[in-house]
Amino acid sequence: MRIATIILAAGSSSRLGGEPKQLLTANGTTLVRRIAEAAVSLQAGPVVAVLGANSERIQAEISNLPLYYPINPNWAEGMASSLQVGLTALSDEPLDAFLVVLTDQPYVTTELLQQLITARHETGRGIVACRYGESGHLGVPALFDIRYQSEFMRLTGDVGARKLIRMYANDCAEIPFPLAAIDLDTWQDVDAWREAERDKQQTEK
Repeated sequence: MRIATIILAAGSSSRLGGEPKQLLTANGTTLVRRIAEAAVSLQAGPVVAVLGANSERIQAEISNLPLYYPINPNWAEGMASSLQVGLTALSDEPLDAFLVVLTDQPYVTTELLQQLITARHETGRGIVACRYGESGHLGVPALFDIRYQSEFMRLTGDVGARKLIRMYANDCAEIPFPLAAIDLDTWQDVDAWREAERDKQQTEK
C-alpha cells in the first residue's frame, strides 16, 4: 500500500500570542521537525506539510527533508481548507490511503503511525483513528482510505478529520493513544510538556 501523510502546519497559534506553535522546541527539536521526521521515517509514501501563517520560518525548519510544502492562502478559514490544499498537492500521486496529523501533539511517533497502518491491514476498515483515553473521543492522528478524499474536499470552515470519523463510525477502527489528549494550546501546556521532556531525558541518561 502507498500511504501519504498530511501534516497540518498552517495555523497562527493565536492562543500562544502569535508565537508559532510549530516552532516550539524541547531538547533542541521543534514540533514541526519532530512530526515531519516521524512521517518521513515511516517510508509509506509522500509527505505533505501544509503551511500558511509564518510559512517561511516554518519551511526553513524542515526544508532539508523530502516533503511537499504547499501554501494554504486561506489558512485563516480553518482546517478544512488546509486538508484540501494537502490533498490537492497529492493529486498526481497514486495512493491507497492518507494519514492526517497535527503539529501540536508532541507524543506522535513513527511507531504510532505504523500502528494505524497495521490496524488498517488487520481490520480492513476505511478509517483508523486514535482513541484519546478510555472514555475519550476518537481523533487524529487518523488514517483514511483514499475513497474518503472526495468527502474531505466538501468540508468547509474549521472542521476536519474528526467530523468524518463521527460520520462514518461504522467504517472506523481504533487504536489506543491516551497521550493524544495532550496538545499545546496554552503556555501552561507548553511548560508541562517541556518539563516532561527534561525529566525523560534525565531518566534516559
